[in-house]
Amino acid sequence: MSLPKFAPPRTFYAELRARTNQYFEEAGKASTGGFSIVSKALILTSAFVLLYVHLVFFTPATALALLECVLMGGVISAIGFNVMHDGAHGSFSSHKLLNQFASFTLNVMGGSSYMWNAKHNVIHHMYTNIEGADDDIDIQPWMRMSVGQPHHKLHRFQHLYFWFLYCLLYISWIFVMDYQKYFTRKIGAMPLKKMDTADHLIFWGFKALNLFLYIALPVYMVGFWGWLAGFAVTTCFAGLVLSLVFQLAHTVEHTAFPVPHETTGKMEDEWAIHQIKTTANFATDSKVISWLVGGLNFQVEHHLFPKISHVHYPAISKIIKQMCEEYGVEYIAYPKMRYAVASHVSFLRQMGRAA
Repeated sequence: MSLPKFAPPRTFYAELRARTNQYFEEAGKASTGGFSIVSKALILTSAFVLLYVHLVFFTPATALALLECVLMGGVISAIGFNVMHDGAHGSFSSHKLLNQFASFTLNVMGGSSYMWNAKHNVIHHMYTNIEGADDDIDIQPWMRMSVGQPHHKLHRFQHLYFWFLYCLLYISWIFVMDYQKYFTRKIGAMPLKKMDTADHLIFWGFKALNLFLYIALPVYMVGFWGWLAGFAVTTCFAGLVLSLVFQLAHTVEHTAFPVPHETTGKMEDEWAIHQIKTTANFATDSKVISWLVGGLNFQVEHHLFPKISHVHYPAISKIIKQMCEEYGVEYIAYPKMRYAVASHVSFLRQMGRAA
């Protein structure tokens, strides 16, 4: 497919970058995470290791084990949000090796950092909410996420059954979608960049490690049914949390789904304005939510400055809000997470109606 082309950049993004750079210069701060994100990474990865060891090698009572599996699913999500995500964008640290180490936490947890980089960093961040380009809104045929997608009868109920599908995200990501991308050499309709020998070895090596750590060893230690129950609870909770946080960023009532011009393939807006119109924030005043989701409740800031660590989003959000007011661009933000969830449900209901 031919990729959409954005309008030439005007003064908005240049001025926004200038003001943001000025903030870091005056504050004397680096745009990467620093001590705060390293300490968070240590807390989360330590929690992951402790929970894994206790569940697999010490076999707690059933009720406690299931509670720990829920917590494990939450910790997996938090590592993805706080450690992997910043590392993959190169904003975790000023040192390339540390960024790579942080991004490789995804490989340890069963995913592929190579596929994530292509799907998320390159495609999603460039072509946000553009049907046919952004793979994040392609959940067909199970869900209809834009007006350009075909409508099926089951979509009338997608605002009810999406909870179940979201629970399946993590397990389908690990066991289906990564392999699908690997063998088809595509992400949606977009061709995947050619992998070199190291990329292939890393992909298969970590997939094998994942099968050993999360299936073979636990089955050997606690038995098949104990493993199955724990694995289902862990992956379902992780999938639900991951899905909700990322979907609340783009598929709500007020975000746009721009369409390229039929003949020229050009978008109406420049890239920066496009990002603001297609992205929403939620619960930005909640320090607890911000800490847990790695600042991904500040999605506007993240999409404009993906190489700035999430620890700085609360500060630069003030700059972006001011710029949006000056240029007459709507800054979409839900004050509470529950409002964003309600808006997502309403959006799904709208998309579920016959076209």
